[in-house]
Amino acid sequence: MIKLIEKIEGEAKLNFNFKDNKIDFVDIEFMSTRNIENILKGKSAFDALVINPRVCGICGHAHLIATVQALENCYDNLELSNKAKIIRELTLNFELIQNHFKWYYLTMLPLFGQKQQVLKATYPSQLMGKAIALFGGQYPHTSYAIVGGVVCEITEMDIIKLQHYIAQTIKFVEDNLVKIDSENFLTCKDADTLLDYEGDLPDILRQIKKEKLLKYGKSYDRFISFGENSYFKKGKSLQTKVSHNISIEHVKESEMPSSFAKNVSFKDKYYEVGPLARAMVNKTPLIADAHKKYGDSIFSRILARVCEISQLLEHSKKLIKDLDLSEPSYIEPSLDISQLSASGYSAVEAARGTLIHKVEIEDGMIKNYEIITPTQWNLSGGTKDKQGVSQKAMIGLSDIKTAELVFKSFDVCSVCTTH
Repeated sequence: MIKLIEKIEGEAKLNFNFKDNKIDFVDIEFMSTRNIENILKGKSAFDALVINPRVCGICGHAHLIATVQALENCYDNLELSNKAKIIRELTLNFELIQNHFKWYYLTMLPLFGQKQQVLKATYPSQLMGKAIALFGGQYPHTSYAIVGGVVCEITEMDIIKLQHYIAQTIKFVEDNLVKIDSENFLTCKDADTLLDYEGDLPDILRQIKKEKLLKYGKSYDRFISFGENSYFKKGKSLQTKVSHNISIEHVKESEMPSSFAKNVSFKDKYYEVGPLARAMVNKTPLIADAHKKYGDSIFSRILARVCEISQLLEHSKKLIKDLDLSEPSYIEPSLDISQLSASGYSAVEAARGTLIHKVEIEDGMIKNYEIITPTQWNLSGGTKDKQGVSQKAMIGLSDIKTAELVFKSFDVCSVCTTH
């Protein structure tokens, strides 16, 4: 049975195979490609700063940061001000936050019969879009980050506006998502305690429990995160055991049968990426408790992503306090890009998980460019003997409607995946 999954970024085709009225295997197919990796070949290295933010209209900023960091990795000695680092991290935080709102209200809530709530996503998403535009000049498709820093010069008035946007977004969370003080939400360590509160998140968590969906969505219980900054940590988590000694060299791509997307594995094993993975690597108490009780289920996955909204808002407030506006936004590299022949890579945490960019430059021109997106990790199309993360999560379910819920809990981005 074939099901075309829409209301995601792009679309995907799921080919379901049933045995004894249970899903026995799901073949995942992405049906089109835009060949951006090939478009980049032969272009000037700096052209990637304009082209790559257009890989996706949802995570364009993550692609910009991944691009500029991959190019900067080609240099031996490149100086970057703390101001530039903070600005880049802030805008990436804001993109993740608005992504999370859209996913929860536009993708997940309608699957639980709450279609009347979808318009709620517009207000906080607009606030975060305005916050990004303060630095990037526009949103989406900004190109304000360049090798050596950023091109924006923010003012004290910009900071005041930024603090207002964050305060209003926090108020939205407290008035709608979880109707408790954000500080209490962030310090909560018991996932079941949330079920006693009011709000759009507790409503869905209670519904999951009431409809006995707690075991749904479980996969390998393996998590990985490669992006590092002042909040996120690099590492892998096997259930509750965390290791931070991982290398991007062990990340491999392989062709995905009957699809334009590619599989991604680490040491020949499939790992889940995204907010749940980040929370497990970061050992976030609330998510660790949810995982201990309910495993890598849709309950834990939904809770981790919504929880990350408040975490990133609070962390962004701290980053703003560390901003020194007297520092330079840009420090010119000592070597012109046209003189450079080297290779570089970067790993950035996008909304859906780890995003990896690899670039090879020859005399300032792009010889090769490789992009590995979060959806490739979570939606890898394995075989019956070695299933991908989302494939395994759907095995054994009795109906396609529930399988769609599980599939969308990973937040599919066909556009990013078929770059």
